[in-house]
Amino acid sequence: MSSENGTRTSLVIGTRASQLAVWQAEWVQARLHEIAPHLSIRLERIQTSGDKILDVPLAKIGGKALFIKEIEEALLRKDIDLAVHSMKDVPSVLPEGLAIHCVPQREDPRDALLSRDGRSFHELPPSANVGTSSLRRQAQFLAQRPDLSIKMLRGNLDTRVRKLREGQFDAIVLAASGLKRLGWADQITEYLSTDISLPAVGQGALGIEGRADDTFIQDLLAPLNDSPSRLTVTAERAFLARLEGGCQVPIAGHATLEGSMLTLHGLVASVDGQQIIRDVIHGSVDEAESLGVALAERILEAGGDKILNEIYGRA
Repeated sequence: MSSENGTRTSLVIGTRASQLAVWQAEWVQARLHEIAPHLSIRLERIQTSGDKILDVPLAKIGGKALFIKEIEEALLRKDIDLAVHSMKDVPSVLPEGLAIHCVPQREDPRDALLSRDGRSFHELPPSANVGTSSLRRQAQFLAQRPDLSIKMLRGNLDTRVRKLREGQFDAIVLAASGLKRLGWADQITEYLSTDISLPAVGQGALGIEGRADDTFIQDLLAPLNDSPSRLTVTAERAFLARLEGGCQVPIAGHATLEGSMLTLHGLVASVDGQQIIRDVIHGSVDEAESLGVALAERILEAGGDKILNEIYGRA
């Protein structure tokens, strides 16, 4: 890898080693080759703590930061030049010295239901085993279908789909974006409406992270940045940051754009789905960050603070 100063002829992209993560990193690699054909670009596959610990719910082992910690450390050591993440795996506060330089055009942010016999969410039989590793999904499903049996499902996409086919679950829920990127959209039984399952903050979006002072990488990535995707993700992440949320808490946030108007839906729920505080806010795209904070404040005042305090064990 060449010097930070002067002309650079090679780059290293850091990525998790999962099939989906490598697909995403290779997609960025291909786009960068189009932008700068003279650059030699290789992938560095990095195994993260989240990939190693597969038998424990994320909420119990430190949350989604476990999927990027080792990759961010490699960035700070300058072992790699940039990292490609699923934005929903990126905590709302980044380590000092790092920045999200680019958010490319977002894929479908919805959750997708895959069922063994083709039944939709509302058609699943009582006590059906539904697999998910997400407390956000669990809470929203139980709020509408308390008769369902929610079971922990960890592992890569292909592992999760295999467990469904083997009969370990009646249905599983995955992000539609990953299935579409891997060409597995035909596996989807139902795209869940946001009324059933409001997506995770950043779901469907990629975030390309680099060192904050690396203007070469920042300029190189500029053509890949998609302004509408960046704005919606900014609003959602501001909402999450104000709630100080992580994987331990069922939090959902989903923003959409129509012209210059931004609409942000958000919710905080108890793990059992008995309590859900949900609200929506509208405003100008210029206010993306402040809208996220304002919605979080409203949800906290409406009872979200009590839910969060109970989950975190705060007095």
